Amino acid sequence: MSDSTKVYTADQDDERLDRFLTRMEPTLSRAHVQKVIAEGQALVSGRVRKANYKLQAGEEVTFHLPEAKPVEILPEDIPLDILYEDSDIIVVNKARGMVVHPATGIYTGTLVNALLYHCKDLSGINGEIRPGIVHRLDKDTSGVMVAAKNDAAHLDLAEQIRTKAAHRIYRAIVCGNIREEAGVIKGDIGRHPTDRKKMAIVHEHGKPAVTHFRVLERFGDYTLVECRLETGRTHQIRVHMASIGHPVLGDPKYGPRKACPFAIKGQALHSLQLTLTHPRTREVMTFKAPLPEDMEKILKALRAKFQR
Repeated sequence: MSDSTKVYTADQDDERLDRFLTRMEPTLSRAHVQKVIAEGQALVSGRVRKANYKLQAGEEVTFHLPEAKPVEILPEDIPLDILYEDSDIIVVNKARGMVVHPATGIYTGTLVNALLYHCKDLSGINGEIRPGIVHRLDKDTSGVMVAAKNDAAHLDLAEQIRTKAAHRIYRAIVCGNIREEAGVIKGDIGRHPTDRKKMAIVHEHGKPAVTHFRVLERFGDYTLVECRLETGRTHQIRVHMASIGHPVLGDPKYGPRKACPFAIKGQALHSLQLTLTHPRTREVMTFKAPLPEDMEKILKALRAKFQR
């Protein structure tokens, strides 16, 4: 038996095979699990079964995850909005719609592909898929990001983010009228119990998450807020704002199901400012990225309508 083959015992009746294996393998998406099952790599008591097979408690499930094939990540001449650069770090204003690093099925057009072309040298701590990447922004979140050009810089910046020595400020346009002037949202974040592509506030197996928000402008049906993170969990601002009934405008995962009334692809969320200590000089540095054009246009329209 290879290292990528695991054996589980079903612990309840009538649970779908794909749901059971997704629960046992939390790092895999349900779609990935279903693909492996369709390839005949999941056996129930020695027999190949379909994803919707209903397990019975006590049945033995053998799951073989094929070894990942190495993928070469190539440099690509993609324009970058560079806010600062030296021999240790590069700070960019990431565009909305750009994926930060390659992942399954996405190997081109990412920020990493662009950085590899521009920088030549990036830190190798995160491996070949995520060279230089110290922290992430969601695909449809724009704004300030820092990447490391060497391992020493990477380790230092990662520690700053872990200990909250580095500070991040976001701007978001959210749905609804927030009555409070400011607030703090606390709630452990983990994988959504039924939708593996989403995150959620969970009571078990989540990671602590704290978001501070402050109202900047109100427009009746929408509110412009500033968000400061104490933690950096996946989709944190999006999950937390949705949890208090004010999802980020345009958010395809956590927002209203009805179509967004404004011209924006993805959520109206922007990483406005990043403050860090330079890993070599120890100088405290603050970088800002202006709001993207789509968010500025939305705010202009809201101000014009609200002031009539």
